[in-house]
Amino acid sequence: MHPKRLALLMLFGIGIGLLTGCAAASPAPTQLPTQPPTQAPIVISDGLDRQIELAGPAQRIVSLAPAITETLFAVGAGSQVVGRDTFSNYPAEAESLPDIGGGFGELNTEVILSLKPDLVFASVLTPPEQIKALEDLGLVVFVVGNPVEFRELFQNIQTLANLTGHAEQASQLVTDLEGRLAKVTKTAAQATEHPLVFYEIDGTDPNAPWTPGPGSYIDRLITLAGGENLGSRMSSEWAQISLEELLAQDPAIILIGDADYAGITLDQVRARAGWDALSAVQNGKMYTISDDLVSRPGPRMIDGLEQLARLIHPELFQ
Repeated sequence: MHPKRLALLMLFGIGIGLLTGCAAASPAPTQLPTQPPTQAPIVISDGLDRQIELAGPAQRIVSLAPAITETLFAVGAGSQVVGRDTFSNYPAEAESLPDIGGGFGELNTEVILSLKPDLVFASVLTPPEQIKALEDLGLVVFVVGNPVEFRELFQNIQTLANLTGHAEQASQLVTDLEGRLAKVTKTAAQATEHPLVFYEIDGTDPNAPWTPGPGSYIDRLITLAGGENLGSRMSSEWAQISLEELLAQDPAIILIGDADYAGITLDQVRARAGWDALSAVQNGKMYTISDDLVSRPGPRMIDGLEQLARLIHPELFQ
């Protein structure tokens, strides 16, 4: 697998069966943690069940994960972010911030210290030694939990907002996201057929492309969108499938998730040896999709679900 893609998948998408139980009915309103923006100190438990205390909303923030960076900007805390990990590329303003490393690479602690953060946001999948190294330097690290359901994703949004003084903006954002989630899942649930979907994570080897298996974010989102993920039949969360098996399964729809980061085009897919025998290729049911929308547990995951639903069931989403 493409080294960059493998690092991203392992760091931000492993072990998650996201959104369990959301497809059959509209979700109940999320019970969100509340924190008055003027209250001090702020005391909140993080994703490792550690109690973190701040004298007030954080003003200088370093983010160690793309989903966290996106969430901070979405709730209105973007101007407070002073540093971000290498993979944080959205929104565009984030790319102009100092790159402090991260992922499975080393953190540049010298740069982090120079930024004088009063709070560092890490993921539960951030290597423990990196978290310890930052805390040994006297920095406050809040570890953001990895959501299993949309309800927990929305709670993460509100928690980050509480810690940065943007609780009111986050409440409105979550209300909007809940409404969109209810609408798309209700419409997708009307589907009478569930076409077989092949999602390509990495086609570096077109004879054995990588695909998301059971338990992945993408697997669950495809199901919520009214499709059947071909990868759900695999034995691991991220798996390679042989061309022979792909031809035997013959998916109705092919989604190319490595278009953005690897530059894979639909013309290149059509030109692959043997792929012209696939029904999806013959019927023109191949589409590119921004993988960041469906692999990062942040606010844009609703965008990803909506896009998947439109591609899988265009007849329901006119």
